[in-house]
Amino acid sequence: MRKSLIIVSTCVMLLGLMACTAKTPPAPEIVNEVIRLSTTTSVNDSGLLPYLQPYFEEDTGYKMEVTSAGTGAAIEKARTGDADCLLVHAKSSEEDFIGEGFGEERLPFMFNYFVIVGPEDDPAGIKDAATAAEAFTAIANSGSKFVSRGDESGTHVKEKNIWKDAGIDPADEDWYISIGAGMGQTLTVADEELAYTLSDKATFLAHDNSLSLLKEEADDMKNTYSLIAITPERWEDTNYAGALAFIEWITSPKALDLIDAYGVDTYGEGLFFSIR
Repeated sequence: MRKSLIIVSTCVMLLGLMACTAKTPPAPEIVNEVIRLSTTTSVNDSGLLPYLQPYFEEDTGYKMEVTSAGTGAAIEKARTGDADCLLVHAKSSEEDFIGEGFGEERLPFMFNYFVIVGPEDDPAGIKDAATAAEAFTAIANSGSKFVSRGDESGTHVKEKNIWKDAGIDPADEDWYISIGAGMGQTLTVADEELAYTLSDKATFLAHDNSLSLLKEEADDMKNTYSLIAITPERWEDTNYAGALAFIEWITSPKALDLIDAYGVDTYGEGLFFSIR
Protein backbone atom coordinates (compact mmCIF):
# COMPACT_ATOMS: atom_id res chain seq x y z
CA MET A 1 0.00 0.00 0.00
CA ARG A 2 2.78 2.42 0.98
CA LYS A 3 4.61 1.59 -2.25
CA SER A 4 1.50 2.47 -4.28
CA LEU A 5 1.21 5.82 -2.50
CA ILE A 6 4.84 6.61 -3.30
CA ILE A 7 4.29 5.78 -6.98
CA VAL A 8 1.15 7.93 -7.13
CA SER A 9 2.89 10.86 -5.40
CA THR A 10 5.82 10.62 -7.77
CA CYS A 11 3.51 10.68 -10.79
CA VAL A 12 1.69 13.75 -9.44
CA MET A 13 5.01 15.54 -8.94
CA LEU A 14 6.14 14.70 -12.47
CA LEU A 15 2.85 15.89 -13.95
CA GLY A 16 3.16 19.15 -12.00
CA LEU A 17 6.71 19.65 -13.25
CA MET A 18 5.59 19.00 -16.83
CA ALA A 19 2.77 21.52 -16.44
CA CYS A 20 5.13 24.18 -15.14
CA THR A 21 7.54 23.52 -17.98
CA ALA A 22 4.71 23.86 -20.51
CA LYS A 23 3.79 27.25 -19.09
CA THR A 24 7.30 28.68 -19.42
CA PRO A 25 8.69 27.79 -22.85
CA PRO A 26 12.31 28.67 -23.47
CA ALA A 27 13.07 32.03 -25.08
CA PRO A 28 13.37 31.81 -28.87
CA GLU A 29 16.90 31.34 -30.13
CA ILE A 30 18.52 34.44 -31.60
CA VAL A 31 19.66 33.49 -35.09
CA ASN A 32 21.18 36.88 -35.98
CA GLU A 33 22.10 38.99 -32.96
CA VAL A 34 22.95 42.19 -34.88
CA ILE A 35 20.14 44.67 -35.62
CA ARG A 36 20.93 47.45 -38.10
CA LEU A 37 19.00 50.53 -37.00
CA SER A 38 18.82 53.48 -39.37
CA THR A 39 17.70 56.56 -37.48
CA THR A 40 17.50 60.31 -37.51
CA THR A 41 20.26 62.46 -36.05
CA SER A 42 18.12 63.91 -33.27
CA VAL A 43 17.71 60.69 -31.28
CA ASN A 44 21.43 59.99 -31.62
CA ASP A 45 22.91 63.48 -31.21
CA SER A 46 20.66 64.23 -28.23
CA GLY A 47 22.13 61.18 -26.50
CA LEU A 48 18.80 59.34 -26.18
CA LEU A 49 19.74 56.31 -28.25
CA PRO A 50 23.20 55.82 -26.64
CA TYR A 51 21.39 56.03 -23.30
CA LEU A 52 18.81 53.37 -24.24
CA GLN A 53 21.08 50.99 -26.16
CA PRO A 54 22.83 49.29 -23.19
CA TYR A 55 19.47 48.58 -21.53
CA PHE A 56 18.11 47.04 -24.71
CA GLU A 57 21.16 44.88 -25.35
CA GLU A 58 21.27 43.63 -21.76
CA ASP A 59 17.55 42.82 -21.69
CA THR A 60 17.37 41.03 -25.05
CA GLY A 61 20.80 39.66 -26.00
CA TYR A 62 20.75 41.56 -29.30
CA LYS A 63 23.45 43.98 -30.44
CA MET A 64 22.49 47.29 -32.03
CA GLU A 65 24.38 48.70 -35.01
CA VAL A 66 23.30 52.33 -35.37
CA THR A 67 23.70 54.73 -38.29
CA SER A 68 22.17 58.21 -38.09
CA ALA A 69 21.41 60.78 -40.76
CA GLY A 70 18.57 63.04 -41.79
CA THR A 71 15.28 61.17 -42.09
CA GLY A 72 15.44 61.20 -45.90
CA ALA A 73 18.89 59.57 -45.92
CA ALA A 74 17.91 57.19 -43.10
CA ILE A 75 14.89 55.96 -45.06
CA GLU A 76 16.96 55.62 -48.22
CA LYS A 77 19.39 53.35 -46.34
CA ALA A 78 16.52 51.03 -45.52
CA ARG A 79 15.19 51.27 -49.05
CA THR A 80 18.49 49.88 -50.38
CA GLY A 81 18.46 46.95 -47.94
CA ASP A 82 21.09 48.29 -45.54
CA ALA A 83 18.87 48.47 -42.44
CA ASP A 84 16.56 46.18 -40.51
CA CYS A 85 14.58 48.85 -38.66
CA LEU A 86 13.83 52.57 -38.97
CA LEU A 87 13.38 55.15 -36.22
CA VAL A 88 12.48 58.42 -37.94
CA HIS A 89 10.18 61.46 -37.76
CA ALA A 90 8.63 62.45 -41.08
CA LYS A 91 5.13 61.00 -41.38
CA SER A 92 4.60 61.59 -45.10
CA SER A 93 7.96 60.04 -46.03
CA GLU A 94 7.30 57.09 -43.73
CA GLU A 95 3.90 56.47 -45.32
CA ASP A 96 5.43 56.65 -48.80
CA PHE A 97 8.05 54.08 -47.71
CA ILE A 98 5.37 51.67 -46.47
CA GLY A 99 3.28 52.28 -49.58
CA GLU A 100 6.24 51.18 -51.70
CA GLY A 101 6.21 47.82 -49.88
CA PHE A 102 9.33 48.20 -47.72
CA GLY A 103 7.52 48.03 -44.39
CA GLU A 104 4.18 46.85 -43.07
CA GLU A 105 3.37 49.18 -40.18
CA ARG A 106 4.34 52.62 -38.89
CA LEU A 107 4.29 52.70 -35.10
CA PRO A 108 4.42 56.15 -33.43
CA PHE A 109 5.89 55.79 -29.91
CA MET A 110 7.23 59.14 -28.71
CA PHE A 111 7.26 62.84 -29.50
CA ASN A 112 8.90 66.14 -28.65
CA TYR A 113 8.59 69.60 -30.13
CA PHE A 114 10.28 71.51 -32.87
CA VAL A 115 11.52 74.88 -31.68
CA ILE A 116 12.45 78.12 -33.43
CA VAL A 117 15.71 79.50 -32.10
CA GLY A 118 17.59 82.65 -32.95
CA PRO A 119 19.39 85.76 -31.65
CA GLU A 120 18.51 86.79 -28.12
CA ASP A 121 17.32 90.25 -29.25
CA ASP A 122 14.79 88.58 -31.62
CA PRO A 123 14.93 91.15 -34.47
CA ALA A 124 11.87 89.66 -36.19
CA GLY A 125 9.81 89.72 -32.98
CA ILE A 126 8.62 86.13 -33.18
CA LYS A 127 8.10 85.57 -29.45
CA ASP A 128 4.51 86.78 -29.61
CA ALA A 129 3.59 84.67 -32.67
CA ALA A 130 0.77 82.21 -32.01
CA THR A 131 2.03 79.61 -34.48
CA ALA A 132 5.22 78.61 -36.27
CA ALA A 133 3.71 79.87 -39.55
CA GLU A 134 3.19 83.32 -38.01
CA ALA A 135 6.77 83.30 -36.71
CA PHE A 136 8.12 82.39 -40.16
CA THR A 137 6.04 85.19 -41.70
CA ALA A 138 7.59 87.66 -39.26
CA ILE A 139 11.08 86.43 -40.12
CA ALA A 140 10.42 86.83 -43.85
CA ASN A 141 8.84 90.28 -43.47
CA SER A 142 11.79 91.52 -41.43
CA GLY A 143 14.37 90.08 -43.83
CA SER A 144 16.14 88.43 -40.89
CA LYS A 145 18.53 85.59 -41.73
CA PHE A 146 17.20 82.04 -41.55
CA VAL A 147 19.41 78.94 -41.81
CA SER A 148 17.83 75.79 -43.24
CA ARG A 149 19.18 72.26 -42.99
CA GLY A 150 18.27 71.76 -46.64
CA ASP A 151 18.89 68.00 -46.37
CA GLU A 152 15.39 66.46 -46.70
CA SER A 153 15.53 65.41 -43.06
CA GLY A 154 12.40 65.26 -40.93
CA THR A 155 13.24 68.72 -39.60
CA HIS A 156 13.73 70.10 -43.11
CA VAL A 157 10.44 68.56 -44.25
CA LYS A 158 8.70 70.19 -41.28
CA GLU A 159 10.34 73.53 -42.08
CA LYS A 160 9.12 73.38 -45.69
CA ASN A 161 5.59 72.60 -44.51
CA ILE A 162 5.65 75.63 -42.21
CA TRP A 163 6.77 77.91 -45.05
CA LYS A 164 3.95 76.43 -47.16
CA ASP A 165 1.41 77.11 -44.40
CA ALA A 166 2.74 80.69 -44.25
CA GLY A 167 2.28 81.07 -48.01
CA ILE A 168 5.97 81.91 -48.50
CA ASP A 169 8.62 80.44 -50.82
CA PRO A 170 11.96 81.53 -49.32
CA ALA A 171 14.23 79.60 -51.70
CA ASP A 172 15.56 82.57 -53.70
CA GLU A 173 15.62 85.12 -50.91
CA ASP A 174 18.96 86.65 -49.85
CA TRP A 175 18.17 86.14 -46.16
CA TYR A 176 17.52 82.39 -46.60
CA ILE A 177 20.63 80.17 -46.16
CA SER A 178 20.33 76.48 -47.07
CA ILE A 179 23.40 74.47 -46.07
CA GLY A 180 22.54 70.81 -46.72
CA ALA A 181 23.84 69.62 -43.35
CA GLY A 182 22.76 68.03 -40.08
CA MET A 183 21.14 69.74 -37.13
CA GLY A 184 24.34 70.33 -35.19
CA GLN A 185 26.05 72.10 -38.08
CA THR A 186 22.88 74.08 -38.82
CA LEU A 187 22.79 75.35 -35.24
CA THR A 188 26.46 76.30 -35.46
CA VAL A 189 25.94 78.29 -38.67
CA ALA A 190 22.82 80.00 -37.28
CA ASP A 191 24.83 80.98 -34.22
CA GLU A 192 27.64 82.41 -36.36
CA GLU A 193 25.23 84.26 -38.67
CA LEU A 194 23.00 85.58 -35.86
CA ALA A 195 20.17 83.85 -37.67
CA TYR A 196 16.99 81.95 -36.91
CA THR A 197 16.54 78.23 -37.53
CA LEU A 198 14.15 75.37 -36.82
CA SER A 199 15.45 72.59 -34.58
CA ASP A 200 14.14 69.69 -32.57
CA LYS A 201 14.29 70.75 -28.93
CA ALA A 202 16.44 67.82 -27.77
CA THR A 203 19.30 68.56 -30.18
CA PHE A 204 19.14 72.29 -29.45
CA LEU A 205 19.47 71.73 -25.70
CA ALA A 206 22.30 69.24 -26.16
CA HIS A 207 24.21 71.53 -28.57
CA ASP A 208 26.68 74.19 -27.40
CA ASN A 209 25.54 77.52 -28.87
CA SER A 210 24.44 81.00 -27.80
CA LEU A 211 21.07 80.98 -29.58
CA SER A 212 17.88 81.62 -27.63
CA LEU A 213 14.80 79.39 -27.61
CA LEU A 214 12.15 81.78 -28.90
CA LYS A 215 9.19 79.66 -29.90
CA GLU A 216 8.07 76.19 -28.79
CA GLU A 217 5.06 73.97 -28.18
CA ALA A 218 2.77 75.67 -30.68
CA ASP A 219 0.08 73.42 -32.13
CA ASP A 220 1.93 73.15 -35.44
CA MET A 221 5.30 72.20 -33.92
CA LYS A 222 4.73 68.69 -32.52
CA ASN A 223 7.42 66.23 -33.64
CA THR A 224 6.39 62.55 -33.65
CA TYR A 225 8.87 59.66 -33.91
CA SER A 226 7.91 56.29 -35.39
CA LEU A 227 9.30 52.79 -35.84
CA ILE A 228 9.15 50.65 -38.99
CA ALA A 229 10.44 47.08 -39.32
CA ILE A 230 11.74 46.36 -42.83
CA THR A 231 9.76 43.52 -44.36
CA PRO A 232 11.66 40.36 -45.43
CA GLU A 233 9.37 40.19 -48.46
CA ARG A 234 11.45 43.01 -49.94
CA TRP A 235 14.88 42.04 -48.54
CA GLU A 236 15.28 38.35 -47.62
CA ASP A 237 18.33 38.90 -45.42
CA THR A 238 16.71 41.55 -43.22
CA ASN A 239 16.82 40.75 -39.50
CA TYR A 240 13.07 40.95 -39.15
CA ALA A 241 12.98 39.04 -35.85
CA GLY A 242 15.56 41.42 -34.41
CA ALA A 243 13.65 44.49 -35.63
CA LEU A 244 10.46 43.21 -34.02
CA ALA A 245 12.35 42.49 -30.79
CA PHE A 246 13.64 46.08 -30.72
CA ILE A 247 10.17 47.49 -31.41
CA GLU A 248 8.64 45.32 -28.68
CA TRP A 249 11.30 46.42 -26.19
CA ILE A 250 11.30 50.15 -26.92
CA THR A 251 7.49 50.29 -26.64
CA SER A 252 7.53 48.38 -23.33
CA PRO A 253 6.67 50.21 -20.08
CA LYS A 254 10.31 50.00 -18.95
CA ALA A 255 11.67 51.67 -22.10
CA LEU A 256 8.94 54.30 -22.20
CA ASP A 257 9.70 55.20 -18.58
CA LEU A 258 13.39 55.56 -19.52
CA ILE A 259 12.44 57.82 -22.44
CA ASP A 260 10.29 60.06 -20.23
CA ALA A 261 13.08 60.35 -17.66
CA TYR A 262 15.84 61.20 -20.14
CA GLY A 263 17.14 64.75 -19.76
CA VAL A 264 15.33 65.57 -16.51
CA ASP A 265 18.49 65.44 -14.37
CA THR A 266 20.52 67.53 -16.83
CA TYR A 267 17.98 70.02 -18.18
CA GLY A 268 15.25 69.97 -15.55
CA GLU A 269 12.77 68.59 -18.10
CA GLY A 270 12.33 65.57 -20.32
CA LEU A 271 13.55 65.87 -23.90
CA PHE A 272 11.12 63.30 -25.29
CA PHE A 273 7.62 62.16 -24.28
CA SER A 274 6.33 58.61 -24.68
CA ILE A 275 3.10 57.68 -26.46
CA ARG A 276 1.22 54.98 -24.53
